[in-house]
Amino acid sequence: MFGYVRPLRDELKCRDFDLYRAVYCGLCAAMRRRYGWLAPMFLNYDFTFLALLLAPPEEVFSPCQGRCHANPFRKKTMYQPTPALDVAADESVVLTWWQLRDKARDDRGWKGWTARLLARLLRPSYRRAASRRPDFDRKVKEQLRRLDELEEERCPSLDRAADTFAELLRAAAPSSGEENRDRAMEQLLYHLGRWIYLLDAQDDLEEDRAAERYNPVAARFGLEGDQEAMARTLDHSRNLMYSAAQLADFGCRWPLIENILYLGLPLVQCAVFDGSWKQIQKQKIWRNST
Repeated sequence: MFGYVRPLRDELKCRDFDLYRAVYCGLCAAMRRRYGWLAPMFLNYDFTFLALLLAPPEEVFSPCQGRCHANPFRKKTMYQPTPALDVAADESVVLTWWQLRDKARDDRGWKGWTARLLARLLRPSYRRAASRRPDFDRKVKEQLRRLDELEEERCPSLDRAADTFAELLRAAAPSSGEENRDRAMEQLLYHLGRWIYLLDAQDDLEEDRAAERYNPVAARFGLEGDQEAMARTLDHSRNLMYSAAQLADFGCRWPLIENILYLGLPLVQCAVFDGSWKQIQKQKIWRNST
């Protein structure tokens, strides 16, 4: 994933920030417990958000204390082990491996070599994760193959290209057995995937142009892109995400989820357009505001 899905810390209440950090640390612990030392290196804010969405609604946040492997002499507040954290950990490993595989194939020089090495090291974990989430692994493989075909034909349609990642992310939520909640989650994750894909394409516009790689924004609008048109289509997906989220019950996590959707995503989107995203991306939420 890409790290675009993050809260606006300055607007979070202390209890909501503590909840976010506990879920982040809980996901890190789940990845290490299930896949060893390498997997937590790929922990990101995007799958932390997925874990927030998948957890069952609860009225009160009930954390636990756990050892942080980065600092084993100090206990940290963590979200208690849950199936939601396990799903997010498994799917994070699956998607990371496929992305590393594609990066190793597409990039030249040390970036491609590094991706190839990491993919090889992560492969045993990927196999384990794929066996636990075969449907998600199958969907990732299928949609990335579709994307390869669109890239090969230099597809000028934003919607067709973005639909591949949108469908991929829609498959990230297992059925809960509640029809209304499942429908809302599918809508939310579909447009989150669409938003991430198109924003990443906008972010990579200059780099792809220099490397002569396919970029859906350039294929649709030319090498300079069209920020106004891109902002409109990104805003459309954000509005649909927010509408879908209001149809589901997230319990005490709703203020945090609302912050991410209503404040965090727009700020990241603006940062990509004004060129400040690369600097913000390096910042840790725990140390600096977004």
